[in-house]
Amino acid sequence: MAERKPRKDAARNREAVLAAADALFARRGSPEDITMADVAAAAGVGKGTLFRAFGDRPGLLRALYEARLEPVREAVETGPPPLGPATPPRQRVPALLDAVLCFKLDNGRLALALEESGSGSPYQAEHYRRWHGLLRTVLEQIPGLTDGDFTAHALLAATRADLVAYLAGQERLSRERMRAELAKFTARVLGPDSPQGPTAEG
Repeated sequence: MAERKPRKDAARNREAVLAAADALFARRGSPEDITMADVAAAAGVGKGTLFRAFGDRPGLLRALYEARLEPVREAVETGPPPLGPATPPRQRVPALLDAVLCFKLDNGRLALALEESGSGSPYQAEHYRRWHGLLRTVLEQIPGLTDGDFTAHALLAATRADLVAYLAGQERLSRERMRAELAKFTARVLGPDSPQGPTAEG
């Protein structure tokens, strides 16, 4: 019984920190302007509490990213078409990429901060490996597609947060235009539909 209160306090502090970080990212112009001290002050907790809960700034960014992504993950893992696992692969690939693009449009500053944080390759980050692995698996179910691994990398490159921010900002592409262009690009990469059944000769 003695451990229950600390666990409740830790959970409450975690939620307060994530809510404070969420609000800060929504208000500030640049993700790099937000420090761990800023988040701790906004959440009303000490910096030590923040570092114990999340480890470091990238850890906090990952936790916030995962919290925002949870509805998308549920739709992908257990939801109905077009994102869910029962969707035919040729329809599911563009739906997955559209979901990634929309998420980054809706969470641009957070996505930028996460992709730019840390000293390692962004392609080794857990969130990237997860999307890449899912896309590769679905792509490999498409007859005639020879390299699901490379194709998954190439398609995800079109949804990088810095590219999305550039297109939405400097290029002033609308959300719907970006979604339409990504869908057309994906269709070109996947190629024409394979036959749905045996031919008359077969």
